[in-house]
Amino acid sequence: MACPFPTSASSCLPLESAMNPYHPNHHPIKINNKQDSEMTENTMQTPQNEDKASETPRFNSFREFYPFYLNEHSNLTCRRLHFVGTALVIGLVITAIISRNWTLLWAVPVAGYGFAWVGHFFFEHNRPATFKNPFYSLWGDFVMFKDILIGKIER
Repeated sequence: MACPFPTSASSCLPLESAMNPYHPNHHPIKINNKQDSEMTENTMQTPQNEDKASETPRFNSFREFYPFYLNEHSNLTCRRLHFVGTALVIGLVITAIISRNWTLLWAVPVAGYGFAWVGHFFFEHNRPATFKNPFYSLWGDFVMFKDILIGKIER
């Protein structure tokens, strides 16, 4: 399935973070010129005098947040670990409701955050979006789960 964002060559990630030097996940990217063999690097950098607080963008809606969220989950292994964690959360909640074994709900944060944080700290090498935008991040987990499930995002 085609990526819904204008993307860099090999991934389904919005270009806004790659092209915006003030975006917290800005990394220089290769921009393909008219000839395939001729590549130039975008080397714009964030000014050094900006403090850490200004690096965390503010979002007015989930629609604004979701491309940022996907950029924070660009590593395939990280996305897969999120998928497993979210699937476990859904399974635990359904099992707890059906069996009326409410002690299973104690495992929900461990399953959800455990897999996600392993993905961020060991594969993505960034701070989970949960710390910056907890409600949008939780919503993003389920939307990304759905998008992976239906093939909108690479598995």
